Amino acid sequence: MLLYCRICKIVLFLIYSSAMNNWVVGVDLGASKIALSLVSPANELVASRRFATEAQLGPISALTRIAQAITQMTTEAQVDIGAVGVCSPGPVDHVAGLILDPPNLPGWRNVLFRQMLAEKLSVPVALEHDGKAAALGEFYFGVGRERGASDLAYIIVGTGVGAAFILDGQLYRGRTNSAGEVGHITLNRLGAPGSAGVPGCVESFMSGPALVQHYAQRAGAASANEVSSGADVVRRATQGDAHALAVMNDAGDALGAAIATMAMLMDVDLYVIGGSVAKAGDVLLEPARKALTKYAFQSVASRITVVATRLHEAGAILGCAWQARQLLLTSDE
Repeated sequence: MLLYCRICKIVLFLIYSSAMNNWVVGVDLGASKIALSLVSPANELVASRRFATEAQLGPISALTRIAQAITQMTTEAQVDIGAVGVCSPGPVDHVAGLILDPPNLPGWRNVLFRQMLAEKLSVPVALEHDGKAAALGEFYFGVGRERGASDLAYIIVGTGVGAAFILDGQLYRGRTNSAGEVGHITLNRLGAPGSAGVPGCVESFMSGPALVQHYAQRAGAASANEVSSGADVVRRATQGDAHALAVMNDAGDALGAAIATMAMLMDVDLYVIGGSVAKAGDVLLEPARKALTKYAFQSVASRITVVATRLHEAGAILGCAWQARQLLLTSDE
């Protein structure tokens, strides 16, 4: 009996130790804000911090503040973490752990962010593109999990437009890790260029800046002076503004064309829409759903599901946390 009790205590200790080591932190490093959360072994966001990136101060400043926030959270929760996952605007080199040269983080070039943070915290660190991290979060903890999906496309509609794909349960990167630049695919060869100069691209129809531009063209200068962001256009559409509704209908139609093209090309049925503009909900998504039969075979369009993210900003953090846990699993092998 005594031996049995000792064995039970040893097993409980090992389970407890394993659970403690499975605490991780997910960090969403954005151009304007940094959001991070302490994530429990049950994938609950136990504590969170959020502060301005202040990118002009450079990566060392951001890294130092991230490390300080992680130390505060773990100290208050009285836990040790096993690993950290970070996502950043692209381009990034996830293998080398480099933030390469994101346009919206000026001056951040070839930053060894993974190595520097790992040395600061003395734990392993994963670095990922923010869109891919959000896709992982949605796949494992959001819509993908709810639907038991094996394939998923996560489309971010915000200041720009991008996508990330999970095929047969695996993140698809492409040969040079640049898969997913959906926003720069041309829909209209004669259309206005997007931010990268590509004529008539997806981004030129539905990004936040594009919505503002299209609203100004429809409503005239006087009304346009009151609209400075995609969120303003969305708000006006939900209030019944005819010009804003027309802009959102066009944006949704373009989104439907992009989704139909991806579905015809890749045979993926589930499309999850995230990003700031996607908060419009059905004002954007319903025109996209209606457009599917115009741009894809009926047999393909009938299988497609287009839904808004369930996780919003938590998706990227949970995706980072999932990657952090993969580091722990690899180190245990």
